[in-house]
Amino acid sequence: MIEKPLHIGVDATTWSNDRGFGRFTRELLTALLARDSGFRYTLLADRPKDAELPENVEVVYASTKRSFSESATDSLSRSVADLWRLGRAARRQKFDLFFFPAVHTYFPVPARVPCVMCYHDAVTERMPEMLFPTRLNHLLWQGKMALAKFQCSRAMTVSQASATDLHKLFRFSKGRIDVVTEAADAIFRVRNDVASVAKARAKYAIPANADLLLYVGGLNRHKNILGLLQAIRGVISQRPSTHLAIVGRISGSGFWDNYAELQSFIESQPSLGPHIHFTDYIDDDAFVVLLNSAAALVFPSLCEGFGLPAVEAMACGTPVLASDRGSLPEVVGEAGLYFDPDNPRCIADCILGFLSDDPLRAHLSELALKRAQTFSWQRSAELAEDCFKSCYTDYASH
Repeated sequence: MIEKPLHIGVDATTWSNDRGFGRFTRELLTALLARDSGFRYTLLADRPKDAELPENVEVVYASTKRSFSESATDSLSRSVADLWRLGRAARRQKFDLFFFPAVHTYFPVPARVPCVMCYHDAVTERMPEMLFPTRLNHLLWQGKMALAKFQCSRAMTVSQASATDLHKLFRFSKGRIDVVTEAADAIFRVRNDVASVAKARAKYAIPANADLLLYVGGLNRHKNILGLLQAIRGVISQRPSTHLAIVGRISGSGFWDNYAELQSFIESQPSLGPHIHFTDYIDDDAFVVLLNSAAALVFPSLCEGFGLPAVEAMACGTPVLASDRGSLPEVVGEAGLYFDPDNPRCIADCILGFLSDDPLRAHLSELALKRAQTFSWQRSAELAEDCFKSCYTDYASH
């Protein structure tokens, strides 16, 4: 039984990150701050200039030399001094509980403060060879995860598939894991805006009459974009009207991607190049237009913790063609079709079968809209607060 309002510190250093865990941070905290359930939140951030944080909450700045986004690159990492500054800022606040929306940005906090940490997936444990450029990078990550687990009072994750991985790979007991699902922002909806669609297609040199497939996310090896490109090569040989737009940052800034490998493959296939369109990072409004313009979102990942773009696509009535791995079948349900991501021929067959069946396309679009409605950030916030209560109660009772 909790007899006082809990003062919860939140690591907000991921707020400005444009990957999935950055959006999770922004959307979940916005939903939490909109609730009137007796919790008091204080955000702990890097530096004032690094993020546009909400105005309806107390924010403490650690004044680090580099932000998380600047540090998460091949050649740089957070310095010991910056980790100390973050920990010192947390110590000064005397929080009842501390919440890391992503374990990626973990830093040591006072031992007396119980911690909830969100592990979005276990990709780094399942396939480290696809995530780390050197053995040293992997060893440093393992060291950080060992310390994070030691300080983790309760683990949060975003799907049952990820919860199973936390139990098997991280050895968390099932009773210490809470699932807090994700949802699409309200901007993701059906938009019958012919002019905007035409403008977007023209901007990225996508023919007006193309059967457009969309990929969105990181360009990392485990996302299996190379396998998708191999499949698309077979698709266009039978259906030349097919085009693929790849939405995601191509600079490599912050994460180790294989963009150069993808470009090399495309250049080796002269017939493929005109059908592939890299958009780089785009804002949500432009993304919504492309989703409404697409026949389907294709999600070929070898391992996924949740797969938020799938829910965003479904909210636009766009069917999802997805890998049968990880969380994707759990998230998409009957609103999509599935393939073996290790088999480009299987991916191609799935795409061709979908594109050639108009009744199926219409049916999956209807199911997608219904499926998206089962996810909400309001529900996510409720589940998160239940997790915080359980964490504090368990910690206080020992």
